[in-house]
Amino acid sequence: MQIAMIEGATRIIGKSQGYLGLPLLDEVIHCTVGGEGTPAMVTAWSPTPEELARLNAGASVHLRVLGTMHPPVMVDVGEPPIEA
Repeated sequence: MQIAMIEGATRIIGKSQGYLGLPLLDEVIHCTVGGEGTPAMVTAWSPTPEELARLNAGASVHLRVLGTMHPPVMVDVGEPPIEA
């Protein structure tokens, strides 16, 4: 997945840590667990042509979280499901 610019981005994270930099949109949502006024961060990603082909074949999107706290994240596409 390629990092995309999200509309209304409020900041870019990770660049000072040596990453490419991830534009994100800070927002406040109503969460059934966290309640009204829960802070959230939204990012945008664009699949490469190969990833898009795998998604169109039924593959899922995988989110990989690095570390044990809210660190930079990686998004990729899994393999298409095997037809039975």
